[in-house]
Amino acid sequence: MSKRPWGYQPRNERPEPNWTLDPQTQAVRAGLARSGFGETSEALYLTSGFTYSNAEEAEEAFIDETDHFVYGRFGNPTVAMFEQRLAALEGAEFCVATGSGMSAMFASVACLVKSGDRVVASASMFSSCHVVLTEILPKWGVSIELVKGNDPAAWAKALSTPTKAVFIETPSNPMLDIVDIKMVSDLAHKVGATVIVDNVMASPVYQKPLQLGADVVMYSATKHIDGQGRVLAGAVLGSFAYMQEHFLPFFRHTGPTISAFNAWILLKSLETMQMRVEKMNASAQAIAEFLETRKEVKSVRYPGLKSHADYALVQKQTGGAGGTNICIELNGSKKDAFAFVNRLVVIDISNNHGDSKTLITHPASTTHKRLSPEVQAEMGITPSVLRLSVGLEASADLIKDLTQAFNS
Repeated sequence: MSKRPWGYQPRNERPEPNWTLDPQTQAVRAGLARSGFGETSEALYLTSGFTYSNAEEAEEAFIDETDHFVYGRFGNPTVAMFEQRLAALEGAEFCVATGSGMSAMFASVACLVKSGDRVVASASMFSSCHVVLTEILPKWGVSIELVKGNDPAAWAKALSTPTKAVFIETPSNPMLDIVDIKMVSDLAHKVGATVIVDNVMASPVYQKPLQLGADVVMYSATKHIDGQGRVLAGAVLGSFAYMQEHFLPFFRHTGPTISAFNAWILLKSLETMQMRVEKMNASAQAIAEFLETRKEVKSVRYPGLKSHADYALVQKQTGGAGGTNICIELNGSKKDAFAFVNRLVVIDISNNHGDSKTLITHPASTTHKRLSPEVQAEMGITPSVLRLSVGLEASADLIKDLTQAFNS
């Protein structure tokens, strides 16, 4: 009598397509590993550990002489499917999923540096990234230099001396500043630096940092990749050499592991990511154009608008896509900004972004509150700045909601 449950049959692998699959097809099928049950959907392997046929197999697994999972902190079949699928979409040799976007960001840089090393970064960024770079790493003896804007001369000066790593957030959160990834990567490689790009605001749909010359790309997968407000997750992608020599030793012994359940949610989310992000981007473009017509608005920062300072670069770097976030500076004070937000009836007040629901936040008092007023001012975050993350609702309803909030 078979010891296997009813219905279990060894899998006969089908041949691979002899053509290059479209990204949307890869988002549905890349990394798919079916079990002997032949399930249609990807299986969820909720297990912390794995067994071996004998002691020799266990030893071989731990010295990487055989393909065998050894422990949930190191890897999991469901997690591996998500990693392989995202790597296929990104065009990366290797992907490692993490428990959050910030664990991905911290590990991607920390695995490279030691006391005496130097890191150069774009000055406009998410506040927690700023804290990691300007407060935590200096405690390790790592020096940090921040470069404002997309000024080639400023980057050339900063990258005129040996540098271990360069960290770029483009578009930046929340001001949507753009950095020329190719220009910075070319300069950085001349001084031996590894270029890491936080691609969360653009998403894998619209920006491919590795194709533009970067070495590593990282995500908060909580945002567009999940995009439905359910799980915390992150991901780091890069070359096999970077992962094996730097990232994996750090990751395996510090434990920023993603759960199999969260990875399964992300696997299913990748199937619809392109459709979601394209719809959100189209709505954001329409809303940004509407906001430019309002007298209550001092300025609108949106990479898809011709008024954006780096509009020409956006055409090359993201194919003209502005993304799903809009930075709005109102005429008035913090009190006026709060009053406007409080009058909205469809749009939710939340500090998350990249979600299927449209969300608005006041960065100076929420996402970037940790930063000093001086640093906020340097980034352009004034008391009347709002970040609008456009979701999947009908853009007409969102414009009506904004209109009534302006008119009330």
